[in-house]
Amino acid sequence: MTWHSKKNNCCSSDNLEKTRRSNDSLSTSLAEREKRVHELEQVLSDKDKAVSDLKNRISSALLNFKENDLTIKVKNGKCMYRWLSNFCLAPEVLWCDKKGVAALQQLAKAIKDQHDLQIMVEGHTDNVPVSKLSAYMQDNWDLSVMRATAITKILSKAGVSSRQIVAAGKGEFSPLVSNDSPENKQKNRRTEIILTPNLDELFRILGN
Repeated sequence: MTWHSKKNNCCSSDNLEKTRRSNDSLSTSLAEREKRVHELEQVLSDKDKAVSDLKNRISSALLNFKENDLTIKVKNGKCMYRWLSNFCLAPEVLWCDKKGVAALQQLAKAIKDQHDLQIMVEGHTDNVPVSKLSAYMQDNWDLSVMRATAITKILSKAGVSSRQIVAAGKGEFSPLVSNDSPENKQKNRRTEIILTPNLDELFRILGN
């Protein structure tokens, strides 16, 4: 065998070894990706089931309340409890009537033991400016925040952990319908309670 032949055989062996290592690395990488995809699919499936179970539990707890007073639906992987202003005494009233408090207490009873929930309470208003200005309420932003805070306190008093709840006000800027009639304005005066399962495991997988 000539020197050139030996050199060619050596190069060929090196190339084969590099190709083998590259293929092994690719197989390992694909296996890891498939594992992460499977984990992600499982987490998403578990989350969807948790949201569906949560909706069913809340719906069962609130059977005594009319659909036009409140609605419960799943949207974008979250359970949304929408509570219209029928439970409030007037457009600028912050506090609930007895029926509203009872509904919130029933809701709290259904979710208070679920410590992995994130709870956002959003206050919304119509586009009518606040008429009774005070040091604490200058506009619809203030009204919506204070309305959300009032709901938050009722939930907390009924047993929901205060650490899980965030109160937010959106003022008049996220209307359900156009503010072109008294009926539509009433629909826009509302509180939405958005319940989301803990997504830490999902973010961990996505981060990797």
